[in-house]
Amino acid sequence: MLIDCSDIQLDIMKPKNDFETKVFEFFQECLSDKLTTSIKSSGSTGIPKLFDVEKSRMFASAKMTCDFLGLKKGNSAALCLPIEYISGKMMVIRAIERQLILNVLEPKSDALANLETEVDFCAMTPLQVEHSLDKLHLIKKLIIGGAAVSESLKKKIYDSLKTSNQEIFETYGMSETLSHIALRKIYPITEDYFTCFEGVNISISPSGCLIINAPSISPDLIVTNDLVEIIGENQFRFLGRIDNVINSGGAKIFPEEVEALIKKETPYEVVVTAILDDVLGEKMIAVVEAPPSEDLKLKILNINYRRKLDRPKDVIFIENIPRTPNGKVNRIDLKAIINRYKDE
Repeated sequence: MLIDCSDIQLDIMKPKNDFETKVFEFFQECLSDKLTTSIKSSGSTGIPKLFDVEKSRMFASAKMTCDFLGLKKGNSAALCLPIEYISGKMMVIRAIERQLILNVLEPKSDALANLETEVDFCAMTPLQVEHSLDKLHLIKKLIIGGAAVSESLKKKIYDSLKTSNQEIFETYGMSETLSHIALRKIYPITEDYFTCFEGVNISISPSGCLIINAPSISPDLIVTNDLVEIIGENQFRFLGRIDNVINSGGAKIFPEEVEALIKKETPYEVVVTAILDDVLGEKMIAVVEAPPSEDLKLKILNINYRRKLDRPKDVIFIENIPRTPNGKVNRIDLKAIINRYKDE
C-alpha cells in the first residue's frame, strides 16, 4: 500500500492484509478530532503497559526527527514496524507531518524483501537490518532503534555498503519520549555520542542517570534509568541501564559495555547477565545465541577486557534468547532462564 500524505484520501485506501488494515485504522485515528491515542510500551524491562498521549506531542516529536534529518515534502518513506508500538505509530505521524509518500511494508524480519525502488527514509530494528543487508543501498536515510546496534552488525553494514550515499543512525529514546530524542550516526562514519534534537535539554541525576527536559513532547522531566556521560550541552554517551548493573563482590559491572566488547569478536547475539552466587552475590555470565562451542567459549573468556572483573565467570550457549514482541531482548525472562540453568 502506497499513501501520498500530501493528499490523504481514506476513502480510496484498500488494505490487503491485517497489517495494512491496522495502518489504515491508525490513519483514521490520526486524522480524527480525537486529541489522544494509546501507546503500548515494549515490555523489555517490565510488564507492557498502555498509556495515552496527546497527538499534538507526537507531531512535535515527528517534526524534530524530520528537521534533524532534513526530510522534505514529497520525500518517500517506508513503514515496516509494528503499528501497535510507538515506533510504527511515529512513522505514520512523521509521514503526515512532513507530507511524505509512505510505502507500507509488512513488519517481518526481512521487511525490505519486496522493496525494489529507492526510499528517502526508513526506520528498522537491528534484527530487520540483519535480514535486509542486500537492500540497504535503497535506503538513503535509515534510523535503527528498539535495541542497541551490535559491533558485528555495524561491520556487516560497512561490508554491504561501499559508498557514502547513505546515512545510518542509531536512535536513543523510549515510549515515554514518543520515540527518540537523539541520534548517533554509525554510517558512513561512527560517532561516539548521541546528539539531541533542538528543543531537548539534558542533565544527569545524582545516581548518574540521564534526565530529559523536552517540553514539547513531555510536560514533565523524564528521569531515565540510563547511565550516561554528557559532553557539551546536547551530546551524551550511553553507558548502560542502572537496573542492568551487575554487583559482583561489591564491584559494579556495566553489562552493555562488556557485551559490546564481546560482539566485536563474534557474529552471534550476546547478552551479559548474572546469576545469584553465594560468595559474590551476583556472578556475571555471557549468554550466546549459538550452538555450543568450546573454542568460542575460550575466545570470549580470553578477550582483553578493560578490567579483570569484566571477564565473564562462565559462557552459556542457548538456542534462542527471549525477546519481546517488537524484537527487544527480554532480560527479565533471560535471567529467569539462566537461573534455572544454575539450579540444574
